[in-house]
Amino acid sequence: MSLRPDLQIIVDWIPAGARVLDLGSGDGTLLTALQQHDVTGYGLEIDNSQIANCIKSGINIIQADLDQGLPQFADQSFDYVILSQTLQAVKRPNFLLDEIIRVGKQAIIGFPNFGHWQCRLQLAFRGQMPISKTLPNQWYDTTNIHLCTINDFEQICTDKNIQIKQRSIVDHAHQDSLGIKISPNLFGEIALYQIKKSH
Repeated sequence: MSLRPDLQIIVDWIPAGARVLDLGSGDGTLLTALQQHDVTGYGLEIDNSQIANCIKSGINIIQADLDQGLPQFADQSFDYVILSQTLQAVKRPNFLLDEIIRVGKQAIIGFPNFGHWQCRLQLAFRGQMPISKTLPNQWYDTTNIHLCTINDFEQICTDKNIQIKQRSIVDHAHQDSLGIKISPNLFGEIALYQIKKSH
């Protein structure tokens, strides 16, 4: 099975035998790939059609609204909680991040970087909300309601005493470059972070 490159990075970061919770699972592609590496767990999804796809694929799926948090799960009940390309689409990302860190011993968060130079130029020179390969929708029909930059995310981690264990900052084709290494917030389009609560 060919995975989206950002999902492949997530698979590579999670060790065999881990117990995971995948938030906003979609059709269960990531969980299916993880199961092939002896990873177990559950997915949370709100879309009924996606839930049906997960059930057909044999994925453990629970219908849930992420804006309500994760009250059905005890503290530290998963090795990893995954939130890929969904943080910017929830109503209360600050609250959800607290819940993720509560429920998971570690977490993996992925999001599009609104600080990318093309976004900045479109705002500065066209005076319009940016459209790019990682943010392809018009402002009025996007699910993204809380866009952030790499700097914003790292600041909230600092504020919440969250340790960044590793990160992968890439372009829309999921490639690294010298520009991204020098200035990730300016040249990176997609960010993936592995985090955990500092003690």
